[in-house]
Amino acid sequence: MIESQYFPSISYYKTLINHSILQIERYEHYQKLSYRNRCYIAGPNGTILLSVPLTKGKNQRTIMKDVRISNEEKWQALHWKTLVSAYRRSPWFEYYEEDLQGLFEQPHQFLLDWNMACFEWANRVMGYDCTPTFTDRFEKQVDPASEITDARDQLKPGEREQNWEGPEYTQVFQDRTGFLTNLSILDLLFNEGKRSLTLLKSSGQAEQ
Repeated sequence: MIESQYFPSISYYKTLINHSILQIERYEHYQKLSYRNRCYIAGPNGTILLSVPLTKGKNQRTIMKDVRISNEEKWQALHWKTLVSAYRRSPWFEYYEEDLQGLFEQPHQFLLDWNMACFEWANRVMGYDCTPTFTDRFEKQVDPASEITDARDQLKPGEREQNWEGPEYTQVFQDRTGFLTNLSILDLLFNEGKRSLTLLKSSGQAEQ
C-alpha cells in the first residue's frame, strides 16, 4: 500500500518491484511538500522541481481522491517545455517524445487521475506489468495479520539523498552536477530506456 505520486521517484519503483500486488491510497488526507504533486528532474545546474498547482489540495483536510488541479495557468505546457529543455540531448528522449507530449496535452481535473495517467504511461514504456487497485477507506494503521506492507509516506522529497542505493547510470549533465540521486523515473527512462526495469530489479536484488 502506497500513495500516488507525480511521475514517481526511482525509490518508489524500487519499493514496488519487490511486491506482486499494489494498492494505491486514495482516502488519505493530502500531504503538503510531498511527491504527490511534485517530481524532480535533472537540469544543467542541478535538480529542477516540477510541481502540479492545486486548488483545494492545499488544504490538508482534503481527501486525496478529491484534490483538484488548478488549471488557470498552462502548467502542463510549462512542464513539457522544461522536460524538452532538460532531456532533448538524452539518449532516449526522442524515442518517447511524441507519446509523452500527447500525455501532457490531456487535461485532468483531479490530481489522482493525473498521477495515475503518468504512472500508467511510465509502466507501459518501461515494460513494468502492474495493475493497481485502490483503497476503499482510510486506515491509519494496517493490520499486521493482513500481510500488507504499508509504504505510505515512507518516501519524502527532503530525504531524497539519504541512504541512496539505487541503480547506477549516466545522466545528461553529470559532468557538471555530479550524479543526482533519486530523481523521477523519467530521468532513468530518458537515459536508459528499455534497460530501466532491468536496472531497477538488479539494484533491488543487490540490496537483499
